[in-house]
Amino acid sequence: MAKLLVVDDEEAMRRLVRLNLGDTYEIVDTGEPDQALALALEHKPDAILLDLRMPKYSGFELCRTFATFSSTQLVPLVVISGEAGSKTKDFCRDLGAAAYFEKPVDFDALQERLQELLKQGRKERRSEVRVALRVPLKLKGLTADGKPFETVTSSENVSLSGFLCACSVSLATGSVVEVYLVGSPILVGKARIVRSELQNTEYPRYGFRFVEKSGQWVLQ
Repeated sequence: MAKLLVVDDEEAMRRLVRLNLGDTYEIVDTGEPDQALALALEHKPDAILLDLRMPKYSGFELCRTFATFSSTQLVPLVVISGEAGSKTKDFCRDLGAAAYFEKPVDFDALQERLQELLKQGRKERRSEVRVALRVPLKLKGLTADGKPFETVTSSENVSLSGFLCACSVSLATGSVVEVYLVGSPILVGKARIVRSELQNTEYPRYGFRFVEKSGQWVLQ
């Protein structure tokens, strides 16, 4: 039986999830968002249901943590919130959420979406540890249509041999860019785009892997 982690400060909402999904999934739930990451590491859920608005804790920040932490970033994240609006939905998607449902929840639609996500299968976890770390970077290269570009951005996570960041220009998977640390004229190295996400948003995200290092990177 697949396992769900439910993070919501409202006991009534957690009860509704257990009532509607408990026959299909093993449910682990908490009303304490500061315990959510520890529970995810302990129970290794197949999907996470997350409320956005919780007292004294930002669901947005927890969403980012789940999406960038190496041990949870491949677990489908479904946001369930009383906050409507396309901007909020787009923001959650940019943070890494796989789906967004408004309260009151349509549990039939939620069940269908969860089945779709889990049918895709859990991807193989990364062999290299990634750290959620914002590093200001300057990237130089060619856009997807062959035009020279230079832009400043920040990483969302980093590893020994790569990083993930959003970029305001459209880049082609497989292309190579020059990477600099902001404030330093020294070239860190050249990195290839190995994957892309959220291409239909204002700031698509790209996964980079170094093909050449000539300077010091943040992890050694």
